[in-house]
Amino acid sequence: MKSVFYLFLLIVFVHCKNSQEKVTRKPNIVFILADDQGWGDLSFNGNKNVQTPNIDSIAHNGVHFKNFYVSPVCSPTRAEILTGRYATRLGVYSTSAGGERINLGETTIAEIFKNAGYTTAAYGKWHNGTQPPYHPNSRGFDDYYGFASGHWGHYFSPMLEHNGEIVKGDGFLVDDFVNKGMDFITENAHQPFFLYLPLNTPHSPMQVPEEFWNKMKNKDLIDKYHGAEQEDIIFTKAALAMTENIDWNVGRLKQRLKDLNLEENTIIVYMTDNGPNGWRWNGGMRGKKGSTDEGGVKSPLFIQWKNKLPKGKSIAQIASSIDLLPTLSGLAGIDAKTNHGLDGRNLHPLIIDSTSIKWTDRTIVNHWRGKTSVRTQKYRLDDDGRLYDMDTDLGQTINIADKFPKLLDSLKKIKYKWLKEITFPKNNPRPFTVGFSNQPTHLPARDAVSEGEILRSNRYPNDSYFYNWTNLFDKINWTVEVLNDGVYEAEIYYSCAKENIGSSFQLSFGNNTLKTLITEAHDPVLYGMEKDKSPRIESYVKDFKPLKIGRIQLEKGIGKLSLSATEIPSKEVMDFRLLILTRVE
Repeated sequence: MKSVFYLFLLIVFVHCKNSQEKVTRKPNIVFILADDQGWGDLSFNGNKNVQTPNIDSIAHNGVHFKNFYVSPVCSPTRAEILTGRYATRLGVYSTSAGGERINLGETTIAEIFKNAGYTTAAYGKWHNGTQPPYHPNSRGFDDYYGFASGHWGHYFSPMLEHNGEIVKGDGFLVDDFVNKGMDFITENAHQPFFLYLPLNTPHSPMQVPEEFWNKMKNKDLIDKYHGAEQEDIIFTKAALAMTENIDWNVGRLKQRLKDLNLEENTIIVYMTDNGPNGWRWNGGMRGKKGSTDEGGVKSPLFIQWKNKLPKGKSIAQIASSIDLLPTLSGLAGIDAKTNHGLDGRNLHPLIIDSTSIKWTDRTIVNHWRGKTSVRTQKYRLDDDGRLYDMDTDLGQTINIADKFPKLLDSLKKIKYKWLKEITFPKNNPRPFTVGFSNQPTHLPARDAVSEGEILRSNRYPNDSYFYNWTNLFDKINWTVEVLNDGVYEAEIYYSCAKENIGSSFQLSFGNNTLKTLITEAHDPVLYGMEKDKSPRIESYVKDFKPLKIGRIQLEKGIGKLSLSATEIPSKEVMDFRLLILTRVE
């Protein structure tokens, strides 16, 4: 009889505990970011060429913003999501060579949620800094799996990293990242979590599993691009097939939340990082990725929180990627304490009641590589000083600047004031950091500069390697800042043909040098082309071999870290992909 009584008490206790958790537990966040997907790449926005029911359902079951804006390219949008501040404040002025990094001292959304008791993870394309303390593990994410670079050269089981350690991916990248996300959700089902999924498609190379390509490759496209530029139909089909793969994965994520009874306590966010990466249907807007025109910077923003947010609500007020940090922390009831003032606004009042609240007018500035446009609720001032009524002219075809000289003047003043106050100087060198912690420091060919006859495998550096290392005057250099004195273990990733075995080379920094010898051939073939559905502009890839070359003493300070050859008995030294330094003493 006692055992029955104790069992009854246990059931009551568990029930009360679960009920209390439902009342007091803060909501989980699942943040999904697509890469190079345009506003018009979703069936929700009217594209009849593609079916995205799972993504669309986030909008149908939550709120969607009709006029939501991001930066024209990848890294600045990601920086704005993470910080709630314009990317130009943050030192983000490029997509490679260190210009993608967020300045140290900025507070990230992951740090805010982590400080509030959340477990945090990011799985996918980071693109805001590779070396700690710019690495995701140093910016508030407990767990990271993916690639920190701006693009990757192969999407099927490539080389990736997990918290700084090199690993091999498992299958198609988007599927792999979402698998990791689903495991993370399961493991943290009983505590609040923040999951960031910065996916890598439909960014090129245009690779996608055959089941999605087979559905799209022979389809007659109904909605096509009608601008002056030529649409690449095969490229468009590949991008839409990749989009349908994302949609399938969004469905898997939502099902996992449902299976774990987490739907009512999870906020789901879906958006993209810039306009489409090709000329394709985009609702008649002018511009694509890289442009500060409407089509280059307009993104979907869908937010669902079952039974907490209005269902199917459309919000017309303009909003931006800088608004995500204050909005999500506001929805979660978390105090967003940051080291610097935010540029973004908390959209919570709009989400709950956009009809009766007093929402002051605002302007949103879009900037990239010297081009700047200003968006108000009704108008856009483009980079060339032309003015458009965006309520009636999404294609930006009728310049109305002459009709509204006072408005034109006021928007120009806003633009120039913004440029003066917010633009970060590009001449700040910010060397690549080494030895921030015991976590490995990755120094890829992407971040290096070559001397002599050494060539880069592609003009787009993010997943490139060096080759044609043929003489003793050639060098591979990184400008680095060693943050801590110590002994560092050095490892390279290389390839070398059999006939070139025997070259010796050295790693040097300041007065310290580490010399070693290539003794083992490794000559893999290039690949990637066999999976491409449309010709690529990025480098092809190959599987480089790791080689531990020894230990070197590094003193704290700024200087040039160099690889150079000391003897070349044959034609070449090696092809070089990556240097990893790990502090061991």
